[in-house]
Amino acid sequence: MTTEEIRRDDRDGVVTLTLTRDDKMNAMTPGMFHVIEDAVRDLGDRDDLRVLLITAEGRFFTAGLDVSSLRLDVGTGTDGTVRGSNIRRQYRAEAHHDLFDEIEQIEKPVILAAQSHCMGVGIELGASCDFRLAADIATFALPEVPNLAVIPGSGGISRLTRLVGPHWAKWLVMAGETIDAPTAREIGFVHAVYPAAEFSERVDAFARRLAGSPREALGLAKMAIDTAATVDRRAAREFDRMAQTLLFTSDEFRDRVNSFMERGKKR
Repeated sequence: MTTEEIRRDDRDGVVTLTLTRDDKMNAMTPGMFHVIEDAVRDLGDRDDLRVLLITAEGRFFTAGLDVSSLRLDVGTGTDGTVRGSNIRRQYRAEAHHDLFDEIEQIEKPVILAAQSHCMGVGIELGASCDFRLAADIATFALPEVPNLAVIPGSGGISRLTRLVGPHWAKWLVMAGETIDAPTAREIGFVHAVYPAAEFSERVDAFARRLAGSPREALGLAKMAIDTAATVDRRAAREFDRMAQTLLFTSDEFRDRVNSFMERGKKR
């Protein structure tokens, strides 16, 4: 599924989604999220797809959610009564919790590449990805508290705090401050910052390098890292050992070892 607001390109194992709604500062609409959902589903189902890259073109990576698409009747039942259960159910569906959870859990790499300013739900989406890359002109901000009187609750606070700690999470969320790309890298939110003129080329090279990595090892590495971040040290080590045992029996491991041995014989 592709719309005029987001473009999809599948090539060499990389699914590239490009936000193209520059006239609205790439503000995210339900239709754009549907395209992302379809891409994540395909990434999980198809062996030929190895990496998902989410990027954009224009003045913004995204200015956040399209406010005109927000529902103000969340929690209202068919009888007009506001109930907490309705709020939780509708909010979970409309705030994309399941999508962000799936991105975090899928056993393949997902990259967010912010070519310019990234705000609101863009940071929440990025925090659920495995890698975050930024152009040197990019900035990052969470304006929900001062502008809308809500919090970045689509996993934004929990994931952001895990990545950068409460010190910087409070700076971004509570104070509503904007940080530049070098600062985003220094605090641990962004992995790498590239010059804007080279950004697309550098991002593409990174994604294709990941796509060429052994699939099973890459997937288990993601699982092992995320497990280590949430369990005690002993359980994390046991997971490492179990994962490594599985990889020792894989065709990818045997092929790589045989290739290495053949190269050694030719020297």
